Amino acid sequence: MGITALILLALLLAAVVYTIQIYNNLVRLKHAVTLAWSNIDVALKQRHDEIPKLVEVCKQYMGYERETLERVVRARGSVAEASRRQDMRALGAAETDLRAGLGQLFALAENYPQLKANEGFQQLSRRVSHLEDTIADRRELYNDSVNLNNVRIEQFPDVLVARFMGARPRELLEFAQERADLDLKALFG
Repeated sequence: MGITALILLALLLAAVVYTIQIYNNLVRLKHAVTLAWSNIDVALKQRHDEIPKLVEVCKQYMGYERETLERVVRARGSVAEASRRQDMRALGAAETDLRAGLGQLFALAENYPQLKANEGFQQLSRRVSHLEDTIADRRELYNDSVNLNNVRIEQFPDVLVARFMGARPRELLEFAQERADLDLKALFG
């Protein structure tokens, strides 16, 4: 076996090893996106379970605010459906509606001192607020994972392996309206 054949064999082996590394990195990124989505989904489900309790407590005090309560319940259903389908565009729109409804609900709660003083309401509002922060943090991680995935599957030579794998870009999870805290007293007061 000549030196040329050894060099060609070494180059071929290096190309195979490099291709395997690219493949493994793309698989890792794909699973990172899936894991990040799963983490968001858990927080969405936890919040999904808390909202009916919050609405029920509010119903006892806010009889005249039925439209706001119904808006929150409808938005909650839309979030659950979009989450189930993993439709990021619909989820972003539904989350925006839910966040606006919750913001309006908490702003209206300011007009009901007995509701604000209710221990159940206080506990549920803190829990929902905490879950909102958790969702925001997890969404940031998800979007970072999606961005890394999308960049890698478009870079050369990764794009060649990505096409072979059938890798497709993933959609970012974006909300139309951001807010720092669920207590929107400053915005509505």
